[in-house]
Amino acid sequence: MNPLQSISPIDGRYRTKMHVLTDYFSEMALMGYRIKVEVMYLIALSEEPKIKEVRRFTKAEKEKVHALYEKFTIKQAERVKEIEDTTKHDVKAIEYFIKERLKRTSLKPVLEFVHFALTSEDVNNLAFTSMLKDAVEEVYVPEVETFITALRKLARRDKGLSMLSLTHGQPATPTTLGKEYMVYVQRLERQLEALQSIRFTGKFGGATGNWAAMVVAYPQVNWMVFTKKFVSTFDLEPNLATTQIESHDQVARTYHAVARINAITKDFDQDMWMYISRKLFVQQNKKDEVGSSAMPHKINPIFFENSEGNIGIANALLYHLADKLAVSRMQRDLTDSTVLRNQGVAIAHSLLAIQNTLRALDRVQPNKKVMLDELNNHWEVLAEPIQTVMRRLGKDAPYEQLKALTRGAQLNQETLHIFIDGLDIPKKDKTHLKKLTPSTYVGLSKQVAEL
Repeated sequence: MNPLQSISPIDGRYRTKMHVLTDYFSEMALMGYRIKVEVMYLIALSEEPKIKEVRRFTKAEKEKVHALYEKFTIKQAERVKEIEDTTKHDVKAIEYFIKERLKRTSLKPVLEFVHFALTSEDVNNLAFTSMLKDAVEEVYVPEVETFITALRKLARRDKGLSMLSLTHGQPATPTTLGKEYMVYVQRLERQLEALQSIRFTGKFGGATGNWAAMVVAYPQVNWMVFTKKFVSTFDLEPNLATTQIESHDQVARTYHAVARINAITKDFDQDMWMYISRKLFVQQNKKDEVGSSAMPHKINPIFFENSEGNIGIANALLYHLADKLAVSRMQRDLTDSTVLRNQGVAIAHSLLAIQNTLRALDRVQPNKKVMLDELNNHWEVLAEPIQTVMRRLGKDAPYEQLKALTRGAQLNQETLHIFIDGLDIPKKDKTHLKKLTPSTYVGLSKQVAEL
């Protein structure tokens, strides 16, 4: 399909940037993951000594069945869809496809052990969870790490670059740009650590999670031990107490963790957008780009805005996924099936957001002159240290005195120094306070930027 005909922007407008996720979340990828579960199970059955009807596979036979998913082609995926058009069941189509591929091989005698005693969810939960796990570990996490590394580098670079803070949108105690970057570094690192600590779980217990059909066929096999070993081969923790479906609690934790990273990124995007609107950053002027169809002068912070917009879409999906998938009527309902297919869309919008924030960072530079000018227009922010020193010295109503002088007023250096000179405080304290400027009153901001 031509990307211009796509309904989803992920597969259309942004396809070149999101193509990396095709191997994890596309329909073909889902087929491949399902095939992997089925053939790994067939091999596991062959290695269980108490299942005599499935002999141990030779090395060549193992390579043959592994090749079914390792070398899965688009033509074969189309064949699976052809089968599904008849069966109207996507997992059964996978079973029939595997049997079709193996029926002319030495494994023909064991074909009925493909999908043996399983329910579709045994295959699906391992497939969908593996897809998410692999994409998060191999694509998403490295992109977040790149973002954190970029912010840390900027924090080091701009650790001493003073700027005016705004609390409630009003001038407040100055900070440094590097320190503000470090705030986001640490916030993202905490959430990334939480994401990486999640242990995904997998279920493999038959129609209602009690291995009933398996036990009837092979009562001599310890199916709980078998399941623990099998699920662990996918680097998942076995979930032994389930209904027909895996509980989805761990994937819900993953969605929430990604959503929190998104929220922090959105917070950063909005801060940067407002810094740009205050002229504290200079945007790169790309000669052939257009900022407005009507206003030739404009350079818009479009990549920060694009990131913020994608986060909105991503988090709407992520929160719905987490909320919905944790709930299933009785032993199973099918509302999770169509919802799970959208986890790739949510991760794609999350990934696109980070990519756009990184692109935006590459296009801006701090405007040091404007930062200094803004600070020098707000000497009233030094009311805080003056009244704090007065408190230390035991003076009466220092806060109230500074409030009367500065509240709602915009002072300059001269006015503030006249006030300091009139204070009944030791000369050394006056000298100390008069050395302060809005650009030097940044506390431990530099040290924070180096954390």
